[in-house]
Amino acid sequence: MASTGEFIRVGGVAHHVVVEGEGPVCVLSAGLAMSWFDWDPVVPLLAPRRTVVRFDRPGHGLSAPAEVPPSASGEAHRIAGLLDALGLGKERVTVVGHSIAGFHAEAFARLHPGRTAGLVLVDSSVEGRARAPRAPALRTAAARAVGAALGAAGAPAALGPLTRRATVRLSRTGGGDPAAAELVRRCYATSRVLNGALLENTHYRAVAAQVLALRAARPLLAPTTVLAAPDSRRWTTRQRELAHLLDARLRIVPGAGHLMMLDAPEAVASSILTTPRP
Repeated sequence: MASTGEFIRVGGVAHHVVVEGEGPVCVLSAGLAMSWFDWDPVVPLLAPRRTVVRFDRPGHGLSAPAEVPPSASGEAHRIAGLLDALGLGKERVTVVGHSIAGFHAEAFARLHPGRTAGLVLVDSSVEGRARAPRAPALRTAAARAVGAALGAAGAPAALGPLTRRATVRLSRTGGGDPAAAELVRRCYATSRVLNGALLENTHYRAVAAQVLALRAARPLLAPTTVLAAPDSRRWTTRQRELAHLLDARLRIVPGAGHLMMLDAPEAVASSILTTPRP
C-alpha cells in the first residue's frame, strides 16, 4: 500500500499527510521514529467506514525537520492545525496514538474536547510520575549536536535503514519489517529522521510531565480505549492502571508486540471502529 500524500504547512513546517477513505474522521499518529506507512495494514480495514488521516510529525517520515522541541500542547495543536488545513476543522475525530504519540493523542483530547469523538491508545507510553528535566535548551542543543556529528560521519546512510529494520523486528512478536526497501531508504537514510528521533527522545520526560499536568487540569471527556500488548506482567499492569486512570476500556491483545498495528491490525481497526461516539 504505502500511499504517498500531500504536504501541508503547519507552524511553518511542511508536514506529510495521507488522507484515505470516507466517513467519520480518525487520525493515526505513530510512535518514536515511525512513519505513516507503519499504519498500512490497518488502513484498508478502516477506509470503507472512516476517513483516515495519517501524518508524519516533523523529522519523521517525509515531513520537514523539526524547528522546535516537542511539547504535549504543541503536538495537540499540531493535530488540530493539520485538520484545519485539510478542511476537517468542524469534524469530531477519533484520535489514535501509538507509543509516545499516545501522549499527543491524549493531550489533543483534553485540550480540544469539542473536536474529539474518541481516543484510542495503542500500546501507549505510560508514566505515573514524571518531572520535566532542567535546562531544556541545553538538552535540545545537545541532541542537535549529536545528530549533526552522526550525520557528518555518514551514520544515517550507513546504519539508518538497518537500525529501522532491526528495531521493527525486535518490536514485533514475529516477522520482520514489511515496509518497502525504497521507502525505508528514503526516510531512514536521512539525517532528518535521525534528528527528529533524537529530539523527541530527549524531551520524552518533559512531554510526559506536561501530560500529567493536563490530567490534573483538563478532564478527559471522550470515550477511550487502551490497547495493550502482553509484553510482560509489569507492562500489562501499567497499561491496566492507565486504563483505570482514564476510565477507559482495556483490551489486551494476545500475540501482539509493541508494533501492534503490524502484528494485530484487525484488533487495532476493530477498536477504532467500536469506540463509542459521544
